[in-house]
Amino acid sequence: MAATISLTLDSTDAHALAPFWKTALGYIDEPPPPPFTTREEWLAQFDLPEDDLPEHSAWLCDPDGLGPRLSILNVPEPKTAKNRLHIDIRVPGRGSPDERWARILAEADRLVRAGGTVLREDDRHHVVMADPEGNEFCVGASAA
Repeated sequence: MAATISLTLDSTDAHALAPFWKTALGYIDEPPPPPFTTREEWLAQFDLPEDDLPEHSAWLCDPDGLGPRLSILNVPEPKTAKNRLHIDIRVPGRGSPDERWARILAEADRLVRAGGTVLREDDRHHVVMADPEGNEFCVGASAA
């Protein structure tokens, strides 16, 4: 059986950043694992420092259960360099290269309106962007 993955994104304000990624990925807040009914209940089982509060993190998931889970966690240190791992958002659809590029640009525009920033466009292939905290990601077309 293959391993599954989840992604963790460092943040200075997880609750402020979560809405951007829910918009970008179409994700929802991940419910706490059973038998817990709230994240606070779930976190209470761990011996966490007093200043590690539920609002210092956000857990997101694909509502269809297909994509990896995304955890957004507050960290004390600022972002200082380019991400070594980044998320690629792939827009679906077939068509000519011009139609594909138009879909990529439309998605990038949608994400700018949600708080993202375009960093550069690469050869009509993908758009490099940053989320509201500067974490880089790309918008491109899916292979299918």
